[in-house]
Amino acid sequence: MKTKGLLLVTAISWLFFTTTIHAQKGIRIGYIDMSYILENVPEYNEASSDLETKIQKWKVEIEAELKEVEEMRKDLNNERVLLTKELIEEREEDILFKEKEILEYQQKRFGPNGDLFIQKKRLVQPVQDQVFVAVQEIAKNKKYDFIFDKSADLVMLYSADRFDISDQVLLRINRASKRKQLNSKRERKNLERDEQRNVEQEKEVSDRQREAQRRLSEREQLLAQRKAERDSIRAVKKKEFEERRAKLLELQKRRKDSINALKAQRENIKNNN
Repeated sequence: MKTKGLLLVTAISWLFFTTTIHAQKGIRIGYIDMSYILENVPEYNEASSDLETKIQKWKVEIEAELKEVEEMRKDLNNERVLLTKELIEEREEDILFKEKEILEYQQKRFGPNGDLFIQKKRLVQPVQDQVFVAVQEIAKNKKYDFIFDKSADLVMLYSADRFDISDQVLLRINRASKRKQLNSKRERKNLERDEQRNVEQEKEVSDRQREAQRRLSEREQLLAQRKAERDSIRAVKKKEFEERRAKLLELQKRRKDSINALKAQRENIKNNN
């Protein structure tokens, strides 16, 4: 945990330092959502479904074994008064041995280094490799300076949708998958035509993103200007209110002092008489 915290602080400090140095040239930052990408890769979903079937099978097997142990314990309790001490101990050892076997099987399937962990790693690794290649291509072609993984340990407290390149990564992964499945020259030509169309679509998407970002920036500036005007009006009104309140308090104080002075004067006259 300390190591992750140190890595996070180091990454943020380095990013801040680099951003300060290159602020004038403009830094391009993007991010991906690995969880979203995995959910939208057909090969991963098919393999994940097969793995889920295995998991359910393992759970059924474990539940059946646990139920058998429960029946053995129940039978022992019912027959205890009829058994000798040696037979009771022997039956209890059988139950303990069975429980140990179940625990070992659970560790084998669901433990830290069990079948589930290994197969999940094998399942995710090919997609991660494809994502890495796609991210490298996108970063190089579109001149990104930094690309983060939103679902990784480096916590992103906020992430604007316009910086999300997950769909672009998916587009390249699906394109590579289709390319592997092609066998004929005609299909390859069709793919090249589709790729060209996709490149044009990506350019249109980038243009729309830049236009949307420009509009958002203008809207944020307008909102900031309106807020500043409202704050200025509120400040003037507050000042006027404070001034009126101060004058009213001063007038009340003068009236009170005048009344007190009049009372004191009457009291002195009464005493002198």
